[in-house]
Amino acid sequence: MKAPARAAPRRILRRLRRRRFALLAILGPGLIAATAGDDAGGIATYASVGAEFGFALLWALVLITISLALVQEMAERMGAVTGKGFAELVRERMGIRVTAFVMLALLVANTGLVISEFAGIGAAGELFGIPRLVSVPLMALILWAMILRGSYDRVERIFLLMALALFAYPIAAIVARPDWSAVGQQLVSPSVTFNTNYLTLFIALVGTTITPYMQIFLQSSVAERGGNVKLAELRLDAYSGAIFSDLVAAFIIIAAGATLFPAGIKVVTAGDAARALEPLAGPYAADIFGVGLFGASVLAAAVLPLATAYPITEAFGFEKGISSSFHEAPIFHGLFAGLIALGALVALLPGINVIQLLVSTQVLNGILLPIELITMLRLVNNPEIMGQLTNGRLYNAVAWLTVTCVLALSTAYLAITLLGLIGVRVLG
Repeated sequence: MKAPARAAPRRILRRLRRRRFALLAILGPGLIAATAGDDAGGIATYASVGAEFGFALLWALVLITISLALVQEMAERMGAVTGKGFAELVRERMGIRVTAFVMLALLVANTGLVISEFAGIGAAGELFGIPRLVSVPLMALILWAMILRGSYDRVERIFLLMALALFAYPIAAIVARPDWSAVGQQLVSPSVTFNTNYLTLFIALVGTTITPYMQIFLQSSVAERGGNVKLAELRLDAYSGAIFSDLVAAFIIIAAGATLFPAGIKVVTAGDAARALEPLAGPYAADIFGVGLFGASVLAAAVLPLATAYPITEAFGFEKGISSSFHEAPIFHGLFAGLIALGALVALLPGINVIQLLVSTQVLNGILLPIELITMLRLVNNPEIMGQLTNGRLYNAVAWLTVTCVLALSTAYLAITLLGLIGVRVLG
């Protein structure tokens, strides 16, 4: 009786994975995973970077793209070689204590993301005059019901098309006629500003681009394909996905840098982020942004609770599955429903600054990212797991440099934040 119960949710999750970005999935899971960073938190972060610092952080995005490509390739390679997901490998090879620590980091990061996605749903609703007290609880109930009944895939393509409205940013960036020589200079010439906002947005840029949960999703997606995937195909998928996704991110930064930065407009509300689309859409900028923000937020809010409940219950051997009853899989159902409920409740708190919340969750992602990367590097360099397909020296050098830089940034950010709490100001 148990086998069908486990098989049904796997089919449902596979449909969610395959169709989440149905128009893009033909190019592989690497493109899906990388493009998932262009959700509510990603848009808010990229627009904030452009509005606050113009083109000055584009050089950082180039380096982050290289790191993202390598991390995605490692995740895909582990999935293809082992046929296992990240959580299963951690449990088998590192023991229950390390597994608990890594899964706790995943739970904390994903909880913040779920909250941010429901905040994005509320902000999108308000752009159309719908109070968040209506839009957020309503969408939470609808998503919970649709996923439990396995019917979300029927409407997912609608939300996908809505999310694609945010691809208007690349066109808006060109229409805004930025100083392309300045853009080119900032791409290759680092420009560093020593203040807290710069450090915060730098970490958020890392966290929203190399999103931890999407690398776990990526490994599981490749593992499900079986062992018939060629290494060259995996690398092409990982590299092309990273480049495509970060090109979109760069155009969002350029659009905001060309329109909001010269006018001194900070991204404080969703309406501010929408103004970067004005060169293209004029008075319809807020409408286009609202539609795209809503679609992207709903997509992520639907997948994140599942992408959290499945690996955590898998890691500890708990019964899992949407089709299982609460009595049969209490941990799975508790995590799934709890994340949706918590995300909706926090997003409804009065006086919440949506953009600040969206960026803060990406900062949290960046701070927790080294935990996943260090664990991944230990696994991918184990010959007992990977055979002859462990990392080469160049891969390890770039990967460990990424970990070291993110750790240094996170440590500096936490130190400055703690010192600020006791009245000691380090940066401007």
